[in-house]
Amino acid sequence: MYGSRGARASAARRMSAVVLGAALLITGCSSGDGGDKPEKDAESGAGITQQPKETAPFWVNPDGTAAQQVAALEKAGKKQDAEQIRKIAEQPVAEWIGPDNPREQTQGFTEAADKAGRTALLVLYNIPHRDCGQYSQGGAADGNAYREWLDGVAAGIGDRSATVILEPDALLHLVDGCTPEQFHEERYDLLKGAVTKLKSLKNTQVYLDAGNAGWQNPDQIFEPLKWARIEQADGFSVNVSNFYSTEDSIAYGKQLSAKVGGKHFVIDTSRNGKGPYTQGNPDERWCNPPGRALGETPTTKTADPLVDAYLWVKRPGESDGECKGGPKAGQWWADYALKLAKASS
Repeated sequence: MYGSRGARASAARRMSAVVLGAALLITGCSSGDGGDKPEKDAESGAGITQQPKETAPFWVNPDGTAAQQVAALEKAGKKQDAEQIRKIAEQPVAEWIGPDNPREQTQGFTEAADKAGRTALLVLYNIPHRDCGQYSQGGAADGNAYREWLDGVAAGIGDRSATVILEPDALLHLVDGCTPEQFHEERYDLLKGAVTKLKSLKNTQVYLDAGNAGWQNPDQIFEPLKWARIEQADGFSVNVSNFYSTEDSIAYGKQLSAKVGGKHFVIDTSRNGKGPYTQGNPDERWCNPPGRALGETPTTKTADPLVDAYLWVKRPGESDGECKGGPKAGQWWADYALKLAKASS
């Protein structure tokens, strides 16, 4: 087995995004001027700030799960643990758009980001037959339901600035045989339609997911990327929800880029501070592995001109699935979050 499914945070976990988005629309966020100093957000109970715009232009959700954990720990008098979790809470992490009320979700996040002078980082993860019935199974009921959902996503984004990671694993599961053959044609059609729809928006960047450095060979994925209309996208994403080092991810991405017209890419560095786990069952090394650490913080200042950004796509502290004692995929796991933070420099 390829042992690199990446832990997909379940789209269902983003149900709370509707409430958060609506709340942020009411309270708003402080507007940034792009200066060198992080900005205090008056609405954040944990005192969460935006990162300097020139190095990290992505929005920090001041009321995200990690921020709520910080506030709870501080209230309980656990100051040291709160400061560890703050390492997660103060960074921009992706918002995974769930199946319900997509317009309300994306509108809430992009409006809050816009008020803070930042770009919303979104993950679309609702493709039919998602994750082949594994930990993050689900997705839209069929192609028409997906298209309707996507229309809502696009309407919610509008002309505001957004960076979208499009459907983690959707292409890989076509290549590795996980997704049955009868669904392949429809999936390519849906991905092509999604790229076209999203790129019709004024200020949206789109990156098709393209696996990670541990996944077999770039030769097996570059043609599927082309079939999914990579030429129209801004590029592709690598290492989503996985643990491969930034160095290895750059090497993998550059190999792949050379085969798809020199396209740029982004790297998920959220939990790759100590690289991949190499023990235990190879098929589940990606799932809540012990001894991992937070990686490079999100930034557009990267080590290679082909790499547009290091991003935290997987939300550190949320479970990969019901393995190694973890809760359901996408649910906050406080103990694991604390271990990731303590293991990072």
